[in-house]
Amino acid sequence: MSKILFFNPRSANSKPRIPNSILQVAASINNMYEWDFVDGNLETNPQNKILETLNCGDYNFFACSVMPGPQLKQAIVISKQIHDQFPQIKIIWGGYFPSNQYKVVLDSGFIDVVVNGMGDKCFPELIHALQNKLPLTSINNIIFKENNQYIKTPKNEIFDLDKLPAFPYDKLNSIYPLKKYLGKTYLGTETIAYHSSFGCPFTCSFCGIVPIYNARWKGKSAQGIYDDILYLKNNFGGNAIEFHDNNFFVSERRTAEFSKLISKHKMIWWGEGRIDTIDKYKDETLAAMRESGCKMIFFGAETGNDEILKQMDKGGTQTAEQIEKFAARLKKFDIIPEYSFVLGLPAETSQKVMQQIDNDIDFIKRIKRINPTAEIIIYVYSPVPTEGSELFEKVKSTGFNFPQKLEDWISPEWESFDLRKNPLTPWLTAEMVDKIKNFETVLNGYYPTVSDIRLTPLRRKIIRSLSSLRYKLNWYRFPYELKLLQKIWKYRQPEIQGF
Repeated sequence: MSKILFFNPRSANSKPRIPNSILQVAASINNMYEWDFVDGNLETNPQNKILETLNCGDYNFFACSVMPGPQLKQAIVISKQIHDQFPQIKIIWGGYFPSNQYKVVLDSGFIDVVVNGMGDKCFPELIHALQNKLPLTSINNIIFKENNQYIKTPKNEIFDLDKLPAFPYDKLNSIYPLKKYLGKTYLGTETIAYHSSFGCPFTCSFCGIVPIYNARWKGKSAQGIYDDILYLKNNFGGNAIEFHDNNFFVSERRTAEFSKLISKHKMIWWGEGRIDTIDKYKDETLAAMRESGCKMIFFGAETGNDEILKQMDKGGTQTAEQIEKFAARLKKFDIIPEYSFVLGLPAETSQKVMQQIDNDIDFIKRIKRINPTAEIIIYVYSPVPTEGSELFEKVKSTGFNFPQKLEDWISPEWESFDLRKNPLTPWLTAEMVDKIKNFETVLNGYYPTVSDIRLTPLRRKIIRSLSSLRYKLNWYRFPYELKLLQKIWKYRQPEIQGF
């Protein structure tokens, strides 16, 4: 009988979320194989915990979910040590990072197989094949290396989420009390993390899920979502919901139905959507969403430049004018638009790159005039390997390269790259990066995020007063006094920490 150890590497310094990616795959083998779980977000020393667990000799597989950024720190070091100490254990990685960077992952020599996308069907098949030394080529949704060649098998369609096995919440609760995952956030005192759909029907060339799902989307029914949330609420607690979907709001009908179902429970909720999708919603739907508890929605505004939006291959109908009008529309319904912007894209000349940055700074300030409650999140552009896209081809032409060795990804500069805080791109000068970051500091001073629940009214008043002159006079250089306060007060950065 094969036994599997799942590992969720640390992704944040506080507020661990329900490990939905692990539960999704664990559900697929729950009644077929024995499994255990280690969460790097809840263990002081997950490395020791994992090695002690594996020392019993009962485990044949180590499966790890890996997002870009902080999770790589633990995933790489621990996977390598397992390979060195327990060479008989097969190591399987899943998640956005190995799917998008599979060559460097498989070239490491200590990861055997990458699950490329949903693992619900392929994971049990993979365990069976590896256990019985069967060929892997007939298993969809995986990438592996054979005879020095990368083998990338065909993709399954996105499965009907209502027909997939229920998540093993009770088993998780027996390993780590599920209450520990229901943290206090801006949304509520016990916040449930939930994933109701997979993929996205658009092909933005800077988005990490595009190469994985190829513009496909499928969501669980509104009733199915409601039943799961109610189960968690009744059995473990919960008074708020974070929907971690890449695009929760694709279907207006589903959104409206869920809003109606959840409304009586008075649970505050948040999700991610597209401006040009939700702008097509009827006023009645937006009103029902707010009545049901929808307090804030994350949107990829990206830029106020229509030409760059086209270059990003946003698809749909999003324009700068629509971004402005939609901010005003949501204000009427008391729903906070959380707009993210990506600054520092490549251009023909350095002057044009700087001009694009300046124009987007002006555009962001215009959005704040239209709707002062709008949250603004700023990223420095970091390339995503979306082969064939106009944007990535332009990136490659500048001489940009990803690390060729897996261990290099955990250097400080590449960790920051994955968080879109350090671009490492040839076309961005230090002056450009400083301008973006300094503007962000002043903006966050003048309009501190509402989602930082530790920021008292007095602190908000102090930092707003200090940044007022800078913001109004467009004077962003050397905002050391604001950075110092933000450091002392541990100002929450939504682009890194979520809620």
